[in-house]
Amino acid sequence: MMDRNTVTALLLIAVVLILTPYYMGLVSPRPSGLGDSLTVEPAKIVPSEELSTTVSPAQSDTSFRHLTIDSIEEQTATIETDLYIAKISSRGGGLLTSFILKKYIGPDSMYVDLINGKNRENLSLQFKNLDAETVNLSSAWHVNGSFHSEFITSPTTLKYYTIINDDKEISKTLTFYPDSYLIDINIDLTSCKNVILSGTYFLAWRGGLPVTEKTPKDDQMYFNGYVYQGGEIEETKAKSGEKIVNVYNGNTDWTAIRTKYFISSFIPEDPSSVVSASIAATVDDREEYSMILTLPSNLPFYASLFLGPLEYDRIVSVGKNLDEVMNFGWFFIRPISKGVLWLLKNIHIYIPNYGVVLIIFSILVKVAVYPLTKKSYQSTQAMQALQPEISSMREKYKNNPQKLNQATMKLYKKRGVNPLGGCLPMLLQMPLLFALFTVFRSTIELRGEPFIFWISDLSSPDIIFNLPFNIPIYGNYVCALPMLMAGSMFIQQKMMSGGAVQQQQQKLMQYFMMVFFFLIFNSFPSGLNLYYTLFNVLSILQQKYLVSPSK
Repeated sequence: MMDRNTVTALLLIAVVLILTPYYMGLVSPRPSGLGDSLTVEPAKIVPSEELSTTVSPAQSDTSFRHLTIDSIEEQTATIETDLYIAKISSRGGGLLTSFILKKYIGPDSMYVDLINGKNRENLSLQFKNLDAETVNLSSAWHVNGSFHSEFITSPTTLKYYTIINDDKEISKTLTFYPDSYLIDINIDLTSCKNVILSGTYFLAWRGGLPVTEKTPKDDQMYFNGYVYQGGEIEETKAKSGEKIVNVYNGNTDWTAIRTKYFISSFIPEDPSSVVSASIAATVDDREEYSMILTLPSNLPFYASLFLGPLEYDRIVSVGKNLDEVMNFGWFFIRPISKGVLWLLKNIHIYIPNYGVVLIIFSILVKVAVYPLTKKSYQSTQAMQALQPEISSMREKYKNNPQKLNQATMKLYKKRGVNPLGGCLPMLLQMPLLFALFTVFRSTIELRGEPFIFWISDLSSPDIIFNLPFNIPIYGNYVCALPMLMAGSMFIQQKMMSGGAVQQQQQKLMQYFMMVFFFLIFNSFPSGLNLYYTLFNVLSILQQKYLVSPSK
């Protein structure tokens, strides 16, 4: 009920939701730079246009210093599955020029393409020759066999190779699977191990991932780079105007770059096959992350690339704790968030509309907490019945606070009243509300899912029209569900108010809470607003029809 304890709990919920992004910044700060233990030189990101596929001869005539690479015509292959359409260029031994996801639509009503002009130097290879000159391998390679376009129903392999100095073959093999976003990678530079400075080369994904959402600012809030080593995740998040390269030595389970809903990740088969992992970040006109693996040239390298959506089940199935990149809230909220997502998805198997799923979910929650809610109502009613006696005691002991507290507690004990009983259901609802906030805002399963009428995306605000100006806290658009939520809260408050004295004491706070929640919930996902409105309506019905007032 909307007594003082409940109002306080609601206010705490609001404050925590607002402060959560700042808290996460404190407990998971961006690395401040290269730590003392990081001694490997950062992999230098060199624009492809500044490089030549043939290194200029050094003063020495040693053939190891004068490296020539095959130069042939570029070829493009197309791999299509039920999940995606990938175009692969023979440049660089297989670079992705397009990766269209067939299950996801962008704001332009076209399928999402995870490759744009900025990140076409993906899966690129570089090393330095004995004169420390960068050798870029982005020219076209040979393709083993004839392959142009195919819809695959079984694992399909493309092998690319090129010849250095007429007799040293290096190769890159890509294997695609019909029912997975994983692409297996096998790289073999062992024939050149004696012509590579320091015996290592670089595998890089450059240019990050594109913005795919209607609100770029909201999308880029989730942009990050990660390195997972020794059971710990290292996060890189750049600020405006920054350029960062963070290098982490040693065995690497995976590296990843992500947006709000999509991810690209290098996952070595053997973590010990990696010398170091790097994340490069820049924030200019857009936020951009690159990931680089430093690899030994004396051994073939085996890894997988996961390129696709942050679907929880698929990410978990990859293993190696790749799901650490997903945001499910604070550590004590994560199990609840995962449980909520699991339940919503399983109900969705039978009911295709997530809005209807939310209605059912709200009813299930209300039924589950009904015994506690009933006790809460009864406790609040008992507290209201005591208000005249408490008011008399306040007048009697107005100059003796200690005596007033003792008399009040004695009265509670005599009548069997728990002053905190009224807010127990709200306290139980708080972690659930946090979990729903996280699930609806950052899980791709609910991205673009419509309900009815104007509610076209339960993961975004249900905007009915935009404003030509910005209102602090509220925003620059008007949504309908926050209005309905505030209205249901107002009705609930009116029904739950006590006597005239009690109502006068609480009226200002109740109105404040209604306006405050209306303002902050305007920018929240429409799914969360729908759930909270439904929960309020069910609470009103429950109080009116299910709970008998105390006599």
